[in-house]
Amino acid sequence: MPTVMITGANRGLGLEFARQYGADGWTVIGTCRDPFNPGELATIEGDIQVHGLDVANHPQVDHLAKDLNGVAIDVLINNAGIYGPRNYKPEDIDYAAWEEVMRVNVMAPLKVAAAFAGNVAAGDQKKLVTVSSRMGSVADNTSGDFYIYRSSKAAVNAAMVSFAHDTADRGLIVALLHPGWVKTDMGGDGGDLTPTESIARLRKVIAGLGPADNGHFFNHDGAKIPLYASC
Repeated sequence: MPTVMITGANRGLGLEFARQYGADGWTVIGTCRDPFNPGELATIEGDIQVHGLDVANHPQVDHLAKDLNGVAIDVLINNAGIYGPRNYKPEDIDYAAWEEVMRVNVMAPLKVAAAFAGNVAAGDQKKLVTVSSRMGSVADNTSGDFYIYRSSKAAVNAAMVSFAHDTADRGLIVALLHPGWVKTDMGGDGGDLTPTESIARLRKVIAGLGPADNGHFFNHDGAKIPLYASC
């Protein structure tokens, strides 16, 4: 059976990814910061392997990559992320918090992608996806605000598009995904989708990815999202 690696797999969207892939018989490599307290991840049935990983800790990423050397990964899902402080006025932004969000939401996904690119290239499907947000689409920003989160998702979009170009010769299919407004701890209770609904849709998008989709950004319904505003 195929293998999927999911960062931030112990809650929210990551947990639902793990649950659904596990139920379908996939080998699931799930990471979380505290592998001794993985929460519901430990209760999922199937071939679930839990590994400790703080994605913002680069030595930990390198250590896990060494541990998993030679393990083929069909689909790698960069899911771990944080929102950070919300609704700051420009003059009141917490710049230290902004730096932390950028470390987790931008630098970490690229570090993970680079560290495990060889594993993905060895897999049959060769898919590497990052959970982003359409708030990171410059073309779709018609409301302003949300400086910290919005800029982090715009930055990871740019980073992963570059990564898509740089790894195309290895056969990788690199894509960005918008899960929708989901009812999770991060999304809140006002979301339009449950985690079950969102992840079922994202899995369908992932399953349908092909070489022509490398470097593109997709909504949970499969529609492409423009990354940048035309000038």
